[in-house]
Amino acid sequence: MLKLDRKLIISISAVAAMTIGLSACAGEVSPNAKSSLANTKASIDGGVKYPVVNNMTGPYHVNPQVAKEKINLGRVPTKNEIAAWDKDVMPDGTGLPEGSGSAEDGADLYDEKCVMCHGDFGSGGGGYPALSKGNAYELHKTLTNQRNKPDAEGPVREFGSYWPQASTLFAYIKDGMPHPMSGTLTDDEVYALVAYILDINELKIDGKLVDDDYVLNRKEFLKIKMPNRNGFEPNIDGPNGLKNVRAFYANAKNFGGQNLNQGAVRCMTNCQKSTVKIVRIKNGGIHDFHPPMSDVRDLPAKKVVQSFDAKKAYTTNCAMCHATDGMGAPVMGDKVAWGAIVDEGMDTVYKKAINGINGMPPKGGSDLSNSDFKLVVDYIIKSSK
Repeated sequence: MLKLDRKLIISISAVAAMTIGLSACAGEVSPNAKSSLANTKASIDGGVKYPVVNNMTGPYHVNPQVAKEKINLGRVPTKNEIAAWDKDVMPDGTGLPEGSGSAEDGADLYDEKCVMCHGDFGSGGGGYPALSKGNAYELHKTLTNQRNKPDAEGPVREFGSYWPQASTLFAYIKDGMPHPMSGTLTDDEVYALVAYILDINELKIDGKLVDDDYVLNRKEFLKIKMPNRNGFEPNIDGPNGLKNVRAFYANAKNFGGQNLNQGAVRCMTNCQKSTVKIVRIKNGGIHDFHPPMSDVRDLPAKKVVQSFDAKKAYTTNCAMCHATDGMGAPVMGDKVAWGAIVDEGMDTVYKKAINGINGMPPKGGSDLSNSDFKLVVDYIIKSSK
């Protein structure tokens, strides 16, 4: 897969597909189109793209004038362009650089650049995902849990228990972290952070537990076997990945129906056959709602308007970036940095804060009103004089 982070390429293949032929799942198909299906290859999702025959594609009419118009698909990218765009690290080691880093060094890096978003020991918080919730091998067992009873424990899906390949973690950290300074980590630093995340998930490499002293390098990385590496289907890895996906979706038996290649229509309703085990919620659903459900139709009492707490709003919405210099944002209390910002004029300061700037989203990602967010800005500036 190519990650396009330097140029924006607008693909018009979808338009071409609509012009040349529409994918149909059901409905009456013209005899001419039916006769052409023998030479038609199923699309990646198992559907069939009906060819245009007598200005019809399946049961649909096609504008012949539009169908004959030449579509400019651009040019083939050069090898250098592909090399610049292709940042993926694949499970077989393709794209994985040389380098090394210890879990101990990764812990220091994590405290410097990651903890403000992902929490202590990867516990998550503030809307950012957890990177660990304990022993990955034990948590992997929860993936088969069913929420078929009230308060039943559901599956725990986080990196250690759920992700099938560690290569995805390396590529994501290298290319997208730390926010908003993506791409600033060296290969050795990424190895160190990956080692630390393996450590807090209590994962093993080649039978050896990853601990503080463990040094991860390319050779050791390729030995990582994630607990859920075989937990997904179809298998998309390797040179036969697309072939596996196409075969899986072409076989309607995987969805309780019949095989499309044998001429049967793919199942659209009542598809679950007796061979498919369905776990139903017991006791007729959840009844003990907290707080209890009510059918009272009275209007709610008017709320007493509390004075706006700018300090609390700052802690909730802004501190994760402005309380430390690890995020690249001006730190609250830095007189020089905030003095330079105020010199631009408060109207400009308010405008940038409300609309967002660089890696900061509009109003810091909060749902505060413009007037309340201005009070937060005032609080930060006042605290930085």
